[in-house]
Amino acid sequence: MVVPEEPVSAILKTTDVARTIEWYRRVGFEVRDVFPDSGEPTWCEVARDGVVLQFLGGETPWPEPPTFTGTFYLRPESVEALYEQIKDHTPPAWGPEVREWGARELGLQDPNGYFLTFTEPAEAG
Repeated sequence: MVVPEEPVSAILKTTDVARTIEWYRRVGFEVRDVFPDSGEPTWCEVARDGVVLQFLGGETPWPEPPTFTGTFYLRPESVEALYEQIKDHTPPAWGPEVREWGARELGLQDPNGYFLTFTEPAEAG
């Protein structure tokens, strides 16, 4: 099987894999895999807009709580359309707004504290 190469891929720590899966589904991510298949999950992989994120719960190689001092950038078909899909159930951390560098952006913070920035050129939509 040939696995397509993704532009961005990361594995991140979570304290609750099931809650993480639910949140990422709500904001339009595809859940690609979950382990174990039944019972309380301890790992998952989600993908959207060329970004693949894996989440590891339970015992991990990293003793600290989940943390990441930055953001993952995603390029959806439309930032405004994404906002319309999620606005009733997922409040944004910022936006949608046009930034001074000419991008329309929508920032979301997942239940682990990780930030995702959905971006497009400001003139697109």
